[in-house]
Amino acid sequence: MRYKVIAFVLVILAFASFHLAEVQPPGKVAQIGFLMSSASSDPRNPSRLDAFRQALRNLGYIEGKNIAIEYRYAEGKLDRLPELAAELVRLQVDIIITAGNEPAEAAKNVTQKIPIVMAFSGDAVGLGFASTLARPGGNITGLTNLALELGGKRLELLKEVVPRITA
Repeated sequence: MRYKVIAFVLVILAFASFHLAEVQPPGKVAQIGFLMSSASSDPRNPSRLDAFRQALRNLGYIEGKNIAIEYRYAEGKLDRLPELAAELVRLQVDIIITAGNEPAEAAKNVTQKIPIVMAFSGDAVGLGFASTLARPGGNITGLTNLALELGGKRLELLKEVVPRITA
């Protein structure tokens, strides 16, 4: 599980550091907005937050010195996401990081200028977050978990690893 958290953090930081470096004048404190929908995606989870902060430090970003993080957490109430996204826009964060389709949709609906990095989404193209996976266009980028064509291969590999498995 720890490796998944670290991988998650590194992917987000790769996207975020590219965008932050692109938009920040020297000496300005960069602001990251996190928009989350549920407790399971809460970045305030100590292990996730510690890994995230450590990865930021490795890239030269130190919270309270040259970076600030604004957390907005909907507590599982999806109807709160549009207002929380609008709040991040009013704060003029430099980038918004989301996890899941609903937070990404809420952020997309309130800004076309602030870069949005989706940690996870379903069908990014089908949901209108990206024009294509190769060239997303707009202000949204990130990871999609759309891999229906891999389902058969995953099942094949599982049966190879655990030959006696049954449905």
